Amino acid sequence: MKKKSTKILLVDDEPDILEIVGYNLTQEGYQIVTASNGREAIAKAKKELPDLIIMDVMMPEMDGMEACENIRNIPELSNVIITFLTARSEDYSQVAGFDAGADDYITKPIKPKLLVSKVKALLRRLKEANEQDSETLNVGGIEINREEYKIIKDNIEIALPRKEFELFYLLASKPGKVFKRDEILDKVWGNEVVVGGRTIDVHIRKLREKIGDELFKTIKGVGYKFEV
Repeated sequence: MKKKSTKILLVDDEPDILEIVGYNLTQEGYQIVTASNGREAIAKAKKELPDLIIMDVMMPEMDGMEACENIRNIPELSNVIITFLTARSEDYSQVAGFDAGADDYITKPIKPKLLVSKVKALLRRLKEANEQDSETLNVGGIEINREEYKIIKDNIEIALPRKEFELFYLLASKPGKVFKRDEILDKVWGNEVVVGGRTIDVHIRKLREKIGDELFKTIKGVGYKFEV
């Protein structure tokens, strides 16, 4: 993915943050679009179709959590990468962020160079996923389409955010393999993106809710495991 074709939507109600973060990312060659609240972010995301959304949590009119959930329900934005950039560092806030559909959660303050590195890592994972050969898996009565990021069960499509899909695809691609947490974090999130171990637990729980607990047990029954 060429930088000049990579579009990033910055969402924050503090003009200084938009200016500083936007400047540093513009210097790296990215196209920058901004919004000052969650409601505006949704409108801008629909119009601009960004590759990455960097969003604050606490904002007027609509907060980042609600905006993230809304964006995840828009079909044309289902695969956009979303990361929170916020001063809220509590564990429960981070869990809520992943529950809302975020791919990453970055806390302020953060040095510009480190933020740029994290952005590059997130976008590199997107590039690698897009460059992978098309492959469809059929396991446990589920069709998993890697190219279109679709999971189909009984002719019904199950929508999953990108990271949930990548986690599910990883487990499905190696029946019988026991995955260690570090390996999952590396393959799904990338070793340059720092996320907590509970991130996997949150995504597994979300998969159970969306796919169905009984179906998830059936899938695990054909060899899907991960080591705690």
